[in-house]
Amino acid sequence: MKFGVVTFPGSNCDHDMIDALRHDMGQEVIELWHKDKDLSAFTTTDCIVLPGGFSYGDYLRCGAIARFSPMMQSVIDFANKGGRVLGVCNGFQILCEAGLLPGVLLQNQRQQFICRNIHLKSENTATPVTRFLAGTPLKIPIAHGEGRYYADEATLDSLFANNQVLFRYCDEFGNIHEDHNYNGAARNIAGITNKDKNVFGMMPHPERATNRELLNTDGQLIFQGLIG
Repeated sequence: MKFGVVTFPGSNCDHDMIDALRHDMGQEVIELWHKDKDLSAFTTTDCIVLPGGFSYGDYLRCGAIARFSPMMQSVIDFANKGGRVLGVCNGFQILCEAGLLPGVLLQNQRQQFICRNIHLKSENTATPVTRFLAGTPLKIPIAHGEGRYYADEATLDSLFANNQVLFRYCDEFGNIHEDHNYNGAARNIAGITNKDKNVFGMMPHPERATNRELLNTDGQLIFQGLIG
């Protein structure tokens, strides 16, 4: 399996992602530039990754400009053909702006940038990303100012009904309540997938939790699901 990691102007987690996938997970990684369009080296069993950062300085809305990068049309085509796409933090914002995932990411409820370890869990084993997790709370870092997931009630109901909610914020024991909903996300949502379950977006950073030297390898479980 190959991973393609896209760098946009303002990306700052691209090399974190490349290092985690290449060295900690032992995967082949191809570095991609936002002005390129060629994804011919990838098949639908591979994965394109949109990393975190501040693409185009987060002008307008986060991800709103990156959505129009030349590479993104290729990513959209790749996803529509069934290829796997993972967006983390700013990458999640870009996927929502591109219409590959429903909803939007709004400014954090307290209008402050949050950088800390949090816990999340999946109640859904029906996706590649979550199939090995089975309700296990994971400790994963977050670092965002606009990570509050929002969608209307009908969309939220549909996400839960169709097993499209990947992760929800929780405490260290897996209990889901507002005290551990750090950004005010609707229904504690930390990550979602599309109806076809090949496009995945999440605000927490699994690539920052894959190495024993960081005293945290919980992120490996998320990548292992994708790798198979």
